[in-house]
Amino acid sequence: MKIISILIPTYNEEENIRPLSEAILEEFHNNLPDYSYEIVFIDNDSKDDTRSILRDMCSHNKNIKAIFNAKNFGQFNSPYYGLLQTSGHCTILMCADFQDPINMISQFVREWEKGYKIVIGKKTTSKESKIMYFLRSCYYKLIKKISDVEQIEHFTGFGLYDREFIDVLRNLDDPTPFLRGIVAELGFKRKEISYEQQKRRAGKTSNNFYRLYDAAMLSFTSYTKIGLRMSTFVGFGIAAVSFIIALIYLILKILFWNTFVAGTAPILIGMFFLGAIQLIFMGLMGEYILSINQRVMRRPLVIEEERINF
Repeated sequence: MKIISILIPTYNEEENIRPLSEAILEEFHNNLPDYSYEIVFIDNDSKDDTRSILRDMCSHNKNIKAIFNAKNFGQFNSPYYGLLQTSGHCTILMCADFQDPINMISQFVREWEKGYKIVIGKKTTSKESKIMYFLRSCYYKLIKKISDVEQIEHFTGFGLYDREFIDVLRNLDDPTPFLRGIVAELGFKRKEISYEQQKRRAGKTSNNFYRLYDAAMLSFTSYTKIGLRMSTFVGFGIAAVSFIIALIYLILKILFWNTFVAGTAPILIGMFFLGAIQLIFMGLMGEYILSINQRVMRRPLVIEEERINF
């Protein structure tokens, strides 16, 4: 009997994890009776009662497993590490807040049985904030145009991954993994299934501007060169414009020596403009250097505090 692993990263999801596990068990009972399962929760140092609820769930069902991280290792490292700990013939990664439809588990498995090594969910609409969905769409289109590698629009990581692809991730040994980019860059032939993202069932999302910016910069520095190339091109462009303006000023001063006054305003504006450009590109280069630094340090993805039912 084939084993389907379900991986669910958690952070402060005390209101969702029990109903979610019950819904998954019902999905297996109704639509996947010929498969065995394991449900693996990896908790990123929750501050509520998530861990105590997980301990209780694990004590009543040995197919429910839990990994407790020693601290919060971020929104990318924890799910990636969790994927490597699953033992099923395939693993389905999904969020804990019911935004990923439970009934898609059986759809993923059916496509997997047809031979696809990767089956992913791709958001076409969302019941969440329309403004956030629009901004995400703009970001995905931008990163898709400037990236050296194909990027998958509105892909959050929700999907099924065959054991062969999990082995690829295991051998990758990347200390700062970006799963969405890795799937596009190194993944097998995949099947994409469209779905509507649901509203969060309960609790408050841990995503904020800083986390979203961190995700954007990880994708930007991992799969684009344009940040560094742009500094060179803009530098050449500003140098050319500055040379032309200086030449015009010189000619005007020679022709109208006594009446032409350049003033200090152009000098001040030019100084502030160049200073702003320099700071922007220093920040961009800093993001690339930070990404390199994290990879060079080769810190572990996650440090475990406890694991249950393994």
